[in-house]
Amino acid sequence: MIKISKTSILGACLMFSCATTLAQQKQKFIDPANMDRSVKPGNDFYEYASGTWVKNNPVPAKETRWGSFNVLRDFNINAVKSILEKASADKNAPAGSVEKRVGDFYAAAMDSATIEKLGYTPIKADLAAIDGIRSIDDVLKTMNYLRRSGIASALYGFYVGQDKKNVEVMIPQLSQGGTSLPDRDNYLKDDKRSVEIRAAYAKYITTLFSLTGTGETTAAANAATIFAMEKQLAQAQLSRVEMRDAYKTYNKFFVDDLSKTTPGLDWKTTLAELNVKGQDSVLVNNPAFFVTAAQLLRSTPLNDWKVYLKWSILKNAASKLSSSFVKANFAFSQALSGQKIQTPRWQRMSSLTDNSIGELLGQLYVKEYFKPAAKARMEELVANLRKAFAVRIKSLDWMSEGTKQKALAKLAAFHPKIAYPDKWENYDGLVINRNTFFHNIRNVDAWDYNFMINKLGKPVDRTRWGMTPPTVNAYYNATLNEIVFPAGILQFPFFDPDADDAVNYGGIGAVIGHEMSHGFDDNGSKYDADGTLRNWWTDADRKKFDAKAAALAAQFDGYTVLDTIHVNGKLTLGENIGDLGGLNVAYEAFKMTKEGQSNEKIDGFTPDQRFFLSWAQVWRGNILPESAAQLILTDPHAPGGYRTIGPIVNMDAWYKAFDVQPGEKLYKKPEDRIRIW
Repeated sequence: MIKISKTSILGACLMFSCATTLAQQKQKFIDPANMDRSVKPGNDFYEYASGTWVKNNPVPAKETRWGSFNVLRDFNINAVKSILEKASADKNAPAGSVEKRVGDFYAAAMDSATIEKLGYTPIKADLAAIDGIRSIDDVLKTMNYLRRSGIASALYGFYVGQDKKNVEVMIPQLSQGGTSLPDRDNYLKDDKRSVEIRAAYAKYITTLFSLTGTGETTAAANAATIFAMEKQLAQAQLSRVEMRDAYKTYNKFFVDDLSKTTPGLDWKTTLAELNVKGQDSVLVNNPAFFVTAAQLLRSTPLNDWKVYLKWSILKNAASKLSSSFVKANFAFSQALSGQKIQTPRWQRMSSLTDNSIGELLGQLYVKEYFKPAAKARMEELVANLRKAFAVRIKSLDWMSEGTKQKALAKLAAFHPKIAYPDKWENYDGLVINRNTFFHNIRNVDAWDYNFMINKLGKPVDRTRWGMTPPTVNAYYNATLNEIVFPAGILQFPFFDPDADDAVNYGGIGAVIGHEMSHGFDDNGSKYDADGTLRNWWTDADRKKFDAKAAALAAQFDGYTVLDTIHVNGKLTLGENIGDLGGLNVAYEAFKMTKEGQSNEKIDGFTPDQRFFLSWAQVWRGNILPESAAQLILTDPHAPGGYRTIGPIVNMDAWYKAFDVQPGEKLYKKPEDRIRIW
């Protein structure tokens, strides 16, 4: 599961990487100038395909990595900036219009002079209210108030989503949480990097408390208190690999029964205070975590809980307050990512606008930057990929006929969403004021919370999107059985209406195939055609699939990222199956085209070579070592270089296209090549 923006999406995304300049795009879709042809493709296809580009495109100071995704995202965020600046300067936009609301939100976000004068005034009353807490009951009441008001989420995660075993029903869901560092291992490991991150975290906490007038000694003590509490919560959390297990994380309780397992934490009262009404059941992804959370509520001193709640408010607000808070926030993120300089304010606020009111901004974005012809071409590509996937399922030599029929039924039920929603969300009731940036953010967060709660007791809305139109990404949602491609990704190097089929099928075709393959990866394959978590496999077929998946996990375990740090094959398994299946399906579909059936060269490359080079140029890029080390813990995607070579070494067509021979470094014997979908 990947959480995007404020929508919980059960499924997986395409994610990060690389490209060329706009001038280059117009000249050559596969540009030999970006390659290092002194390297044999069979020794290092990543270097062969992208070596010169990688050498000439270091990570900019304001970024943590740089590649095709980033180049395209940079183009898109500049497009968004031009839309926002135009909207904020429009004095004649009618009250309540999309242009007026978007323009006012951005204008307030860019009013740094007012934000600076306010300092931490916007959260003073919230912090002061914590001092009035007199009991653990008050702690819980305050925690619930902070959550439903959009001020802060503390101790655990809470959201409303589909019941994975009854997908037409929306249900309250509780998830492990309560920590601030990116991963539980950041609390539990004692390697040099983990120790340095913890030191930076302690400094960050101390600094934020000091900025609100807390004495340095007390601020440092607060940091120790917070870390000790969060470490206990981290110890109770499941690992990211364990959290990928759809069955292990599906635990349904009657509300009263859950309360019996968490003495002192009464869920009937809590849900009522969270404005959840008429619900007798909840889903819990890690019940043992909530046992620990309840124990902590009973055993931890009241004053420590006050400190913890203040920290929840502070950390959530820091990046939206005056410059001293923003600088402290960035200093901590530097320790995690290695980023050299702060991202410019206009870029941060453009992204914030997209994250906050993305379907208002999206209406302006697609009007100006999206060509309707691209949507029609994408619909054609999706249809072709679906046909190719069906051909591959029918020809599988390891799956029984009965399971194949169920796989085909699931494939036929896929619902594609392309470019932007058919029905826009207009955020009715959301108040946006041109002069109150922080309150706009609070209003958005409170609106989002109420919008989420209002889903209870209503039919599942299958028209909703989990990404905004300018997003350069894509996703598969298992409980909706949908594949989604925002307008932002429908551009070069993924897609260009003027490109030959080899380029489009190796780019966006592989993206489409990737998202389709998520429906059949180690997690998505546990959901049936209507999105229900329900087994549709024979035991024998599942055993064969698991063996193939284990071999792919082992392949990626063998890839070294930094020093002794390796890719985590189990954490990245879903994405690696997505890549392997997606590229195979895209190639199958490409071979159905006129170009795919020809041998005509373009710029010296055969159609098959262009297909694989197109795939490679999507994933070329550079990344800072600090970010690379952190992402190994948190990112379900393998690094771009290994995403380039991971699937192709299992594809006979790649060996043939580049005449890869035994003895070359990437060569795998035909019998060792992993074939899943």
